[in-house]
Amino acid sequence: MKVLANDGISQSGVETLKNAGFEVIVKKVAQEQLKEYLNANAISVLLVRSATKVRKDIIDNCIHLKVIGRGGVGMDNIDVDYARSKGISVINTPAASSSSVAELVFAHLFGGVRKLHDSNRNMPLEGDSRFKELKRSYAGGVELRGKTLGIVGFGRIGREVAKIALGIGMKVIASDQNVGEAEITLEFYNDQSIKIPIKTEPVEMLIKDSDFITLHVPAQDKPVIGAKEFEKMRDGVGIINTARGGVLDEEALLEAIESGKVSFAALDTYENEPTPAIKLLMNESISLSPHIGAATTEAQERIGVELAEQIITILKNEKA
Repeated sequence: MKVLANDGISQSGVETLKNAGFEVIVKKVAQEQLKEYLNANAISVLLVRSATKVRKDIIDNCIHLKVIGRGGVGMDNIDVDYARSKGISVINTPAASSSSVAELVFAHLFGGVRKLHDSNRNMPLEGDSRFKELKRSYAGGVELRGKTLGIVGFGRIGREVAKIALGIGMKVIASDQNVGEAEITLEFYNDQSIKIPIKTEPVEMLIKDSDFITLHVPAQDKPVIGAKEFEKMRDGVGIINTARGGVLDEEALLEAIESGKVSFAALDTYENEPTPAIKLLMNESISLSPHIGAATTEAQERIGVELAEQIITILKNEKA
C-alpha cells in the first residue's frame, strides 16, 4: 500500500511505515492536483498537516483512499464525519505536540512582558547609535510570577500550559465547554510529583480576572474573543493565540491595543494564512511567529511515529 505524506513526515515515521511494508511518498502535491495524483498513484493513505485540505470532492473521487491522517490536533481542514461515513478512517495525533505548543506560548509570554520581540527589531538598527534611548524605551517590563493566567480551552495543550504556569509561580484559571475539573500533575526529580485540581469557569469570569489570556480551542464559526470580551478585560492585559486563526477577532485586537486595553499580544495563527494582515505584522505590540506551535524536532518525531503506528494497526486489522 502507498502512503502520501503531502505535508511531510519525520524520518522515524517513514521508517516505521517502510518496515511494516508500506511504500512512503514524501512529496508536496498542489491542492488542485491532489485528487488526480491520489488516483493515478493508487494512494491508500493520505497524511496532511494544516496546509492540505481534504474535502468531499477528494473523499468521493479517490477510490483507493482508506486512511486520512492529520499530523496534529485540529482536523478542521478535513471533512471528518463525511469521510468516516464513507468507510475511511480518519486519525490525528492530539497528544504529540502539546508540550511544544505550550512552550511556544511561554516563549511569546516571556518575550512579551519584556518587549523582546520589538527590541530584537530595533537593536540591530539603532543599538549602536541610540543605546541609552532604547534602554529607557524597553524598561518597565513585568514579572510573570504571581500574575494570573487565564487558559481558554482546557484540553491537552491547555493543561500543558497550566503545568508551566504553575511551575513558575503563576495563578491559573481555566475555561472549557466540556471540562468541569481537571487534575494537573507537576513532576519533579526523583519521581516526586504534586497533583493540583483546577476547576473551570465561564469565559466571562475568566477574562475579568486574568492578567494574561491564552487561547487553546478548535476552529470556531465566530471569534471566542471579540470587542465585547476585550471591554471586560483588565487594562493592560496580554493575549496569546496559538490555536486557530479566527478564534480571536484581529480587528478588535488592534483596536484594543490602540486604546491601551491590551498591552501586548502574541500570534502564531491568523485569520488569513498564509498572508496575515499587514496591520498585524507591522504592529510593534504584537509578537509574531508563522504557525510553528508543533514545529519542534521532538514533536514531529512523536507525530510521525504515532501516525505510522495507527496506520499499521488500522490496515493490519482490515487485512485480518
